Amino acid sequence: MDWNALRDACRSLEPGAELVTPVSERAFRITDALEDRLVIQFVDSGEERPLHREQFDVLAEQLEGGPIPLAELPPGVEPYASVLSLSVEHVSDGQTLERAPEEAVAGESPHLVPPEDARTSLERVHDDATLLADQLERLERDGREEPSTLDTETLTDLYVLLSDVQRGSDRVRRTTSGTLLERLGPDQQLHGRFGTVRRTTRDRRQPKDEDVVLDALDEHGIPHEWVLGVDSDKLDVVLAVTDLEPDAVYDVEQQVYVQKTGVDEGEKYSRLQGLAERLEDVDAETAGQIDESLYDDLSDLEQRLEEALSSG
Repeated sequence: MDWNALRDACRSLEPGAELVTPVSERAFRITDALEDRLVIQFVDSGEERPLHREQFDVLAEQLEGGPIPLAELPPGVEPYASVLSLSVEHVSDGQTLERAPEEAVAGESPHLVPPEDARTSLERVHDDATLLADQLERLERDGREEPSTLDTETLTDLYVLLSDVQRGSDRVRRTTSGTLLERLGPDQQLHGRFGTVRRTTRDRRQPKDEDVVLDALDEHGIPHEWVLGVDSDKLDVVLAVTDLEPDAVYDVEQQVYVQKTGVDEGEKYSRLQGLAERLEDVDAETAGQIDESLYDDLSDLEQRLEEALSSG
């Protein structure tokens, strides 16, 4: 096994890229590539673990005898197999790992997750919000704040970013809501710096079985026809098996809307990297002045808010 080539392939991975173990599907990142070992960190637990060069040699020797089914690997060997699939000698099809120098491409593996796909839900919302903020700042700076003034490509990008931020933040909101409900008692309110939440109960009614409903009506002398209406499910069946036209029994209101059908995550991630590089290029002294000024402004705003709230 070419240890140096494997180590170089690991060092060449994009920042934020992850590998996934083939059976237990645990994601991990390679945090260091040393002379005699690699250091990995599992994403779910933060646990760090060394992968020793000697153990890679042992696994590579086993592969000289033929492919190894990944499903039979012990949990402790799984990270070795995922990393070895990055080498210039070994390949994995997701089911087996084998030595195949003629097919192997250094740094490519089905167990490799690119950084744009490896992000957590919070990271995705943060990144999309960053891109949206940058887009809005550019439009404001150019005096193009009204949608009607934008070219089609810019308008499309703006819509996609707005949609992604909305959907991503809503997923996080639902997760946050579940956790808050565990901490909220009846009629209790929780206060944060930005607002207040409370537990709210809403009844959603669904009719009982028809016989139960009709018996209850009979007990109170209520005619059945008062509550019996057209069943849309049954009506659809009639439309399907007869020549009755839908517009004879349905009032149809057509809604036209824009639907997002695709997102280029790679392009978004590339744009994020460009923003990061722009920040790194800012002069250190100027950046320090900006940070100090911003800190003073935020401190002043915080003090004024606290005074206003305390006086109220």
